[in-house]
Amino acid sequence: QVQLVESGGGMVQAGDTLRLSCAASANISSLNPLRWYRRPPGKDREFVAQLSTGDRTNYAGSVRGRATISADKAENRIYLQIIRLKPEDAAIYYCNVAFTIWGRGTEVTISS
Repeated sequence: QVQLVESGGGMVQAGDTLRLSCAASANISSLNPLRWYRRPPGKDREFVAQLSTGDRTNYAGSVRGRATISADKAENRIYLQIIRLKPEDAAIYYCNVAFTIWGRGTEVTISS
């Protein structure tokens, strides 16, 4: 079973750029889709971004135009970048592979 570990969280300022990384313990080249979710404080987990076959991407409306999902399958890593951070981007961010494999999350707090 592939294990996922997120990193890159912490406190960042509104307006800055967030870069998250998700390291997989095994080869993910055949797994699809690759996703990021987040759980804002006091809210349910929500979809953020998806990378699927043919390098197709899909983003939640709240981050569209500000977020970029990418992957380095040779390194078994998935990335999420969000620019122009807003206070509402504060959340625990999770990576997800093939719908059923989840990381434990990395927390992002936003200072204004």
